[in-house]
Amino acid sequence: MTTTDRTDTIAPDVRLPRPHPAPPSPADGAWSADPYSLALGSGRGPLFLRRTDGWLLPLDVERWCAEADAADLEVLRRCEGAVLDVGCGPGRLVAALSRQGRRVLGIDVSEAAVARTLRLGAPALRRSVFEPLPGEGRWGTALLIDGNIGIGGDPAALLARTGRLLAPGGLLIAETVPDLDLDERVQVHVTDARGATGTAFPWARLGTPALLRYAERAGWHTVARWTAGGRSFAALRSDRRTSASSSR
Repeated sequence: MTTTDRTDTIAPDVRLPRPHPAPPSPADGAWSADPYSLALGSGRGPLFLRRTDGWLLPLDVERWCAEADAADLEVLRRCEGAVLDVGCGPGRLVAALSRQGRRVLGIDVSEAAVARTLRLGAPALRRSVFEPLPGEGRWGTALLIDGNIGIGGDPAALLARTGRLLAPGGLLIAETVPDLDLDERVQVHVTDARGATGTAFPWARLGTPALLRYAERAGWHTVARWTAGGRSFAALRSDRRTSASSSR
């Protein structure tokens, strides 16, 4: 079966909604905090995730706000059917797919992120992945890029939820921490160089080996692993029945 054939047969009846905001859940509200909104507004950092012990993880705001780069385009080349970008941020991937004529929807809990995506002419909703979403069970591909495998701080729950969003046999493409067998679940804040911080929220960081361990236990199988531009990615194929049962 060719990629074109699969695009025609996976999630053929997903209907993209007209954007309208929904309030974020309390844990997700941190991404609407001023440091993040201000950084997206300017398209510049510095911006960090700050752990409770003071450790800082730099966030690549400039890359997120730029055009899709070569590593991003390789991810998009592998997408099948209608695409759901979970945690779409300022929308570079949604915009790139939209320009290709692909059916795509970005979701993000940040009002600033959704607004910027819409300004690019790309469809987006202010919504958490754990809230009701359009097209549940019919998406061809879900994206968890730019560390978004960490959403909610519980990779097993996120994989189970993503499996329910995809059509049977659908594809998940996730970005992982390069070159590390890391499995870290922590409380973090968004902070900037001035020390302004948002509300604490749970987050996870996974290397590819840890992601694949979670995925195997949840009934996913690995389609591909690759690196590009110093970044690491894995593509997983869902067995929705197994994913659904693992969440009970």
